[in-house]
Amino acid sequence: MGRIIAVANQKGGVGKTTTAVNLCAALADLGHNTLLVDMDPQGNAATGAGIDPRVFEISMYQVLLGAAELTECIRPTGIDGFEVAPARLEMSGAEIELVSAFSRELKLRHALAPVADDYDYIFIDCPPSLGLLTVNALSAATEILVPVQCEYYALEGLGQLLHNVEMVREGLNSALVISAIVMVMYDARTRLAAEVVSDVRRHFGDRVCRVVVPRTVRLSEAPSVGQPVTVYAPKSRGAIAYQELAREIHERGDPHQAAADRAGDGHADGLSDRREVAEQYRIAEGAPT
Repeated sequence: MGRIIAVANQKGGVGKTTTAVNLCAALADLGHNTLLVDMDPQGNAATGAGIDPRVFEISMYQVLLGAAELTECIRPTGIDGFEVAPARLEMSGAEIELVSAFSRELKLRHALAPVADDYDYIFIDCPPSLGLLTVNALSAATEILVPVQCEYYALEGLGQLLHNVEMVREGLNSALVISAIVMVMYDARTRLAAEVVSDVRRHFGDRVCRVVVPRTVRLSEAPSVGQPVTVYAPKSRGAIAYQELAREIHERGDPHQAAADRAGDGHADGLSDRREVAEQYRIAEGAPT
């Protein structure tokens, strides 16, 4: 099974969709099969990859409500190996419609199960809130990638996210770990940006990625033409940063698989390995055990 990574931060405007789209595109360029699942009703992940979700009858809304299979929703992009399961504005109603549904927090996990072996990476673009859509994403994923904007309130937002992740671990997904924190929108002209990066690295250690994504005009322009920046401006600073970040994410590997490798034949099932590494991350975060 490929890695299932939720791109999450309950703060809005921190580059979740930009990071999800460009990481998928860059990983596909490296030869990996990638799927981007859009769980944000705004549908920006699809449009950023060159797909207009309005022209298709089936979106993630129908998938979550059980009216369609995920395979009916998946659309190819213009990049080999990169596919998208789009969302539309109607998906905002799913939070209400799923309230009375059985196992409502696990709808996405069940939908992903039939295709999990078809992709090396499945990224889930989360909305900027901890509603039912985000909870579904965190219940389906085994890893979380957190984009953090280089601004004053960055650590405050991370603290809130850690608390919410702990609640999901305790109730729905004990294997969930924050495997990567990505510093984005970095402005080298300001001392504040450097201080924020330093603070986050000091607090979270090697979970903070080496690559820092700069704030650039090309990154802002790319979604307007429906292309990842790696296609729109492949030699720009933003494109190079996401290409390097994709390599780093891949080289870091699946933290659960690393735990299994260390354990050798000591564990009989992968779920035990995932719970073990999740517990290690929980202790490192200083969360209650």
